[in-house]
Amino acid sequence: MARAWSSSDIEMDEGGAASVRSLSAPDSAFDLNDLSQRSVIALVGLAFEARIAAGPGVLVVCRGRETADLLRLAIGAGYRSIISFGVAGGLAPDLIPGDCVVASAIIDYPAVRPADPLWSRKLADMIPGARHGPIMGVNAVVSNPSDKRKLHASTRAVAVDMASHLVARLADAHGLAFAAVRVIIDPAHRAVPPAASLAMAPGGSTDVSAMLREILARPSQVSPLMRLAADAIAARAALVRLRRTLGPSFSWE
Repeated sequence: MARAWSSSDIEMDEGGAASVRSLSAPDSAFDLNDLSQRSVIALVGLAFEARIAAGPGVLVVCRGRETADLLRLAIGAGYRSIISFGVAGGLAPDLIPGDCVVASAIIDYPAVRPADPLWSRKLADMIPGARHGPIMGVNAVVSNPSDKRKLHASTRAVAVDMASHLVARLADAHGLAFAAVRVIIDPAHRAVPPAASLAMAPGGSTDVSAMLREILARPSQVSPLMRLAADAIAARAALVRLRRTLGPSFSWE
């Protein structure tokens, strides 16, 4: 199920960091008048990304079965910009967990859709050490290092995720400005264990039962999962820092 959160769900701490008060239920009846007070749609794939993305000037939509309907409502309410935000897999061999990539374009094979040049350059300039380069969008996790190397060699994409191509398609279809900001979680040389992929449930939540069943069936995954957990901690910390840096509306205005 897709989810969206309104401003009543968002709270700010003393340092200006945004969070979502509750992710227990989708706000399927959000107020269109409330929507009109924001300026940017942030499309994410995971619940923790949604918590970090939330803030003034932002409607957060977590990918799911109702995503298309939610996005159509938002566009109808006047939204003219959208950003893909969250974690990504590394394709460029020098990128490590916690590194940030700002998309110059999204590769949605065979299409290549350039990001909004002014917005993406502004984002890259605001984030210390950010890589400005193409991101590839895919429909399934790219878990094998050899597949990552092939994608990098054939497309020159520096990172890969499962949402940016959807953002680029929507922007192209509706004339929206779009950008993508992603933080590396798994580097190009590291495999993603099957248990981690199975843990990704619809609507951005975590299916712990599916992950545990896979671990019990193949306990050799425990060590790779521990490495991925450490990488995830670094990626999440970097995502929080850059979100604070980008400020309200992801610096669109």
